[in-house]
Amino acid sequence: MAIEKCINEYAASQVIFEEGSVGRELFVVLAGSVNIIKVTGDRSNVIATLGKGEFFGEMAVIDASPRSATAVAAADHTRVMQINHARFVYLVSQQPAFALMIMDALSKRLRASNNANFKPVVLE
Repeated sequence: MAIEKCINEYAASQVIFEEGSVGRELFVVLAGSVNIIKVTGDRSNVIATLGKGEFFGEMAVIDASPRSATAVAAADHTRVMQINHARFVYLVSQQPAFALMIMDALSKRLRASNNANFKPVVLE
């Protein structure tokens, strides 16, 4: 597949994917920025804003589970490159540094989530 077919441009506030949707792609921000939004009840919280060179959607490309958050373009002319599952597997198998980069990001995101959700227990 030609690389041009994997690049999409979004206007500000345009949804790239929605929480709960099914997808087997991850996305790399080429220009602009993307808000990752988690909906809890009637509240929407921006849990991350990603810029050029950062990626999102990696959990679905790895385990085929529904999207855990919504991705929305945060700026006009936001461009993202879509990497499907087959291309992801190829990159991981051929470029160990790519696999390490994904694992590093997953680890950091998990630690940040753990810290944000940590509620100390008071022992009496």
